[in-house]
Amino acid sequence: MKPVHIMGALLVMALWGTNFAVSRYALREFSPMIMMAVRFGLVALVLLPFVKFPRGQVRQIFLYSLVLGGVHFPLMLHGMLGAEASTASIVIQLQVPFASLLAAYFFKDKLGWKRAIGMGIAFVGVAIIALRGGGGESDPFHLLLIVLAAAAFSFSNIQVKWMGSVDPYQLNAYMALFTVPQLLIYSLFLEHGQIEQVLHASWGAWAGIAYMVIASTIIAYAIWQPMIRQYDVNQTVPFLMLVPVFGVASGVLWLGEAMSWALIVGGALVVGGVGIILIRRPKIVVARNTV
Repeated sequence: MKPVHIMGALLVMALWGTNFAVSRYALREFSPMIMMAVRFGLVALVLLPFVKFPRGQVRQIFLYSLVLGGVHFPLMLHGMLGAEASTASIVIQLQVPFASLLAAYFFKDKLGWKRAIGMGIAFVGVAIIALRGGGGESDPFHLLLIVLAAAAFSFSNIQVKWMGSVDPYQLNAYMALFTVPQLLIYSLFLEHGQIEQVLHASWGAWAGIAYMVIASTIIAYAIWQPMIRQYDVNQTVPFLMLVPVFGVASGVLWLGEAMSWALIVGGALVVGGVGIILIRRPKIVVARNTV
């Protein structure tokens, strides 16, 4: 890879990793569903004028939005209410072993003993974090929600595979458009004080949402998508292992989250196990942020 592309990949990993801390900061003032509804509403507003209508793929993108917007994000954001950003950034990496399992089921991709060992190591790492409370404020129930969110996200990658050729910006724009009403319905039944939150949120909370929209979604994709088209999978995918590194660092440095032996040991096992799986190059690769 060219040095400029290596720097670009590192920037994307930093944007995606720090997004966990930014999201948790914004959750101090916004309820999860209304926050994500605002985020995706802004994403749709920015992208829709520049993409074509997805003729012939509307149904597939809508079903994709049901899994990603209707299942993954609600589970992920509610999980982060009781899980620190550093811990969440590690646990969500289970999306990679889940993706390998789903690829084996749907596409008959052979797992092999090395990838099976990698999966086992990753799950043991998460178990250590869950049983020992991760960084301090994380609890097993909310970590379980993040594990389920990882599984849902992996299935959404299967859906993208089924779609075949699709422009990523077109996909993100219409996924965001279809997701907003789902999140608003969830918010209507599960949350309260939404209008007050929007009207009285601090500039810091709004800056967090702007970061999610502009930095971790639009800018990150603008850099990452061309690289994964230009380079082989084994050149780009290993960078994804840096996401939890930036996630833990930003949680500790920005939010003052505690470090513990369980988080260090468990995180090392998760990253190591995920690394083994990625080196074996599964057919379904998780290649985007998940918050």
